Amino acid sequence: MITDPALLSTALACQKNEITEYRIYTRLAILCPNERNAEIPRSVGHDEYEHSLFWESHTGQKISPDAGKVFRTVALARVLGLTFVLKRMEKNEGIAAQKYQTLIEAYPDIETISADEDAHEQALLGCLDEEVLRYVGSVVLGLNDALVELTGALAGFTLALGDTKTISIAGLVTGVSAAFSMAASAYLSAKADGNPKAATSSFYTGTAYFITVVLLILPFLCLSNKFIALAITLTIAVCIIFLFNYYLSVTKDMDFKKRCAEMAAISFGVAALSFGIGWLMSRLLGV
Repeated sequence: MITDPALLSTALACQKNEITEYRIYTRLAILCPNERNAEIPRSVGHDEYEHSLFWESHTGQKISPDAGKVFRTVALARVLGLTFVLKRMEKNEGIAAQKYQTLIEAYPDIETISADEDAHEQALLGCLDEEVLRYVGSVVLGLNDALVELTGALAGFTLALGDTKTISIAGLVTGVSAAFSMAASAYLSAKADGNPKAATSSFYTGTAYFITVVLLILPFLCLSNKFIALAITLTIAVCIIFLFNYYLSVTKDMDFKKRCAEMAAISFGVAALSFGIGWLMSRLLGV
């Protein structure tokens, strides 16, 4: 039994983490698209349960899993996919392994559990194969084009046109037309490259574009002050850039800060230029 207060506290934290992740991996296995993939998180979950029993034998305490964390993690997997959640959990496996290092000197048999945590990372990475990640390039194309083109167009419309209703109609016509155009271009480009999944690639590009269009135009549909609507639209654009690049940084191990700054600079640079052109046109034409 562990009697040292500091070691006991660390051991109890490890025990709770293990029993919680056992529940999470068991639930995530149900979400896997096929049995081969499901077996890996199920097997990892079994190991986590064995680890929790190991800690229980050393702490002498029975601990319940963190139900809130289980619910949040499974819900996140349903929304953002298994890859995103498993990659985040993989990082937690590394944190857990670091905790074990503080206990190995006092309890050498913990080294086996620490090695298991490293093995889990490799096993989980091997089972990640989600369709959306195979078409992430198509999603980036649609999302980035919509952000650049529509933020620029809406900035220009804000000064060149009158009220928010007119701006939203112009934005919707521009955005929806561009979404279909972008999807068609993506299809023809993929077809020319001999991609047998050209239609799927086109679908992801067009869908990403269309969803971005709806989110950016929404403030102009709901508000009467066009400058406040534009400010909110630009804020939504920042949120989209931040969240999407965070998703990519986790699932594809990309540099979050670099990609986020690059996409934001391009989008807002075009928006600023378009705003200036709109201001100039309104002056020249007396609109």
